[in-house]
Amino acid sequence: MAEPTPDAWRAVDQYFTETLVGHDPALEAAIRDQNAAGLPPIEVAPVNAKFLHLLVRIAGARRVLEIGTLGAFSTIWMARALPPDGHVVTIEAEPRNAEVARANLERAGVGDRVEIRLGRGEDVLPTLAAEEPFDLVFIDADKESNTLYLDWAARLGRPGTVVVVDNVGRGGEVTDAGATRPDVVGTRRGLEMLGTDPRFDATALQTLDRKGWDGVAIAVLT
Repeated sequence: MAEPTPDAWRAVDQYFTETLVGHDPALEAAIRDQNAAGLPPIEVAPVNAKFLHLLVRIAGARRVLEIGTLGAFSTIWMARALPPDGHVVTIEAEPRNAEVARANLERAGVGDRVEIRLGRGEDVLPTLAAEEPFDLVFIDADKESNTLYLDWAARLGRPGTVVVVDNVGRGGEVTDAGATRPDVVGTRRGLEMLGTDPRFDATALQTLDRKGWDGVAIAVLT
């Protein structure tokens, strides 16, 4: 049995990607343009983006909320999973990121089903309260605010809404009860909220892919 070294898990990730995800010119161009614009290379790995795509389909989601757009790589994947009347609302705090994302969405042919709301999540989320509930919420923004984002996911969803939180493993540091780094503290608080707040029924999975050692939490609103 091979040892789970970084080289080994990256090879497995590459095999999964080649076998189950394949290549897509629009998605690959989105990553190239994101990198060329100087955006941080923190988009989800292709296998995880395909996972999101399948979750949208499995949930039968028509309305999706994404917190943290970056260059819209994951946004494209989720938008492509929607029915013809489906819609993604994605929140992005950085105007430059939103500019790159809009171009990527248009090139991928899903610009008409995605709305980018520019601003900080804490300011934008309350403006969505009067809208139709969301069927799936993907949280992939600053980890310090995970509890705030989860609270709004519960408010803006409905029973049965799927909630996905990315980057919950933090390279193993999430196990450190004495952690002081804000992203680790925020991640731990978010996981504790998922485990104790009666609005959520949740679990989490560790991930090993080209982005490294991390994890994803998945919940259903009760």
